[in-house]
Order: sequence, then structure tokens, then C-alpha cells
Amino acid sequence: MKYSYSDLAKMIDHSLLQPTMTDKDLQEGCALAAKYDVASVCIKPYAVKQAVQWLRGTDVKVGAVIGFPHGNSTTESKRYETELACKDGAVEIDMVVNLGKALSADWDYVEADVKAVCDEAHKNGAKVKVIFENDYLTNGGAGLSSDEFKIKLCQLCERAGADWVKTSTGYGFVKQPDGSYNYKGATEHDLALMRANVSAKVQVKAAGGVRDLDGLIKVRDLGGSRCGATATAAMMDDYRKREAAGTLAAAGGKIGAGGY
Repeated sequence: MKYSYSDLAKMIDHSLLQPTMTDKDLQEGCALAAKYDVASVCIKPYAVKQAVQWLRGTDVKVGAVIGFPHGNSTTESKRYETELACKDGAVEIDMVVNLGKALSADWDYVEADVKAVCDEAHKNGAKVKVIFENDYLTNGGAGLSSDEFKIKLCQLCERAGADWVKTSTGYGFVKQPDGSYNYKGATEHDLALMRANVSAKVQVKAAGGVRDLDGLIKVRDLGGSRCGATATAAMMDDYRKREAAGTLAAAGGKIGAGGY
């Protein structure tokens, strides 16, 4: 295994975003994040202050989502939500771009929207991950192919001050031909594309579809530095199990489809 336990655990942003999660669920999620010594918890804005208390004395950061999950809040709402989250103790911000504006080719609006959040977060010592929601971009838009559109967003986000570009929210469900809803989340193609189209100072985060240790390693191999996940325990228990059995090896798996 070319990556240590810490290398992989410190990639994980443990996701605590399901709408039905109770205060008890959130507290238990923070305890799990502390147990596995992950990078951060990604939690709802109203719970940031509690999460900071629950995680005091650990190395786990607290992150909050902004304009989540669809990015449709006004720019000022996103900025103010960021201000409040930072005041409550969030040191990382996961914001969603306004895709309607991007698909309308109103690039100035989109860049200003991202910049407002980045400027507010940076003023408060926090870092920003900007979510594209790539499942909504499979057909491209604004006269651009899918890849061209994602590249445009990468370039725009870097200019606006983003610290990460991120594939998905984990909740970007798309209606399927049979009427059901599903999504892919992070894909190997998108991770490689996004990594290639930002400079070294901007990191890449995967979200959605990474459910096991091999998938987490694949994200790292593709240049991702963070991964949103709910399967934290399964991933890192598998690492320890392989370590104990002497079967740790380079990953051969792929990133799965759907599911945060």
C-alpha cells in the first residue's frame, strides 16, 4: 500500500447532510469522525456550533454547506450564510454554484457569486470548495460540450479564489428514462478532467459514488485530495483489516455509481 492510514483518513470529509438526521445522529456522526480521525465533518449550517463543541480536542475540522444542495440562493444569502457559519466555527465551506446562471452563460454572475463566498470565507480564515454538480452537466450547455463546460467552471472558480473544485453534492438526482431518479456523483473522467484544468494551488474533491477503500484510493491516484463520504467506517475498517492480514496492496477498484 503506497498510502498510510492517515493519508487516506485525512482525505475524508465525513458527510452529515441527510435531511432527516436528528441531533443525536449528528452527534454520533461527529464521534465517528473523531474515532477514525478524518479530515473534517461536512455538516448543515445550523449544527456547526454544536459540531465544534463535539469535536473540540480532536484534529477533525468542521465544514458547512452553503446554498445547498441546488445553489439557487442569492449571492448575498450565500455570503451571509458563509459569514454565520464561520462565526460559528466552520473552517471549510462547501458552496454550490448557480448552475442556472452558468447554463445561461451568465459567467460574470457565476464568478461574482463564487468570489463573494470565497472572499467572506477567506476573511474569516476558512477555505472554500465549489461544487459543480456534474450529473446536471452531461449534455453541456451555454454552447459548450460537457467537458468544455466543466473546464470553464474550473477556470472561473480558480479566478474567484476557490481552494477546491468539487464534483457533486451527493444529491444531484437526475430523472432516468424509467421515471426513477439516480445519479453517478464523482467519476474517474471528471476527477482527471478537473485536476488537469486547475493549477496546483487548487485542490479537487470527489463526492458521490465513493463507497469503499479501493474507490477512495482511486480518488487519490487521480489527484483528488478530499472525498465526501458516509461510508467512512467501512473504508477505514477495511484498511485496518487488510493491514492486519498483510494484504494491503495498490487499489484495483473503480469509483462506483451514486450514493454519498
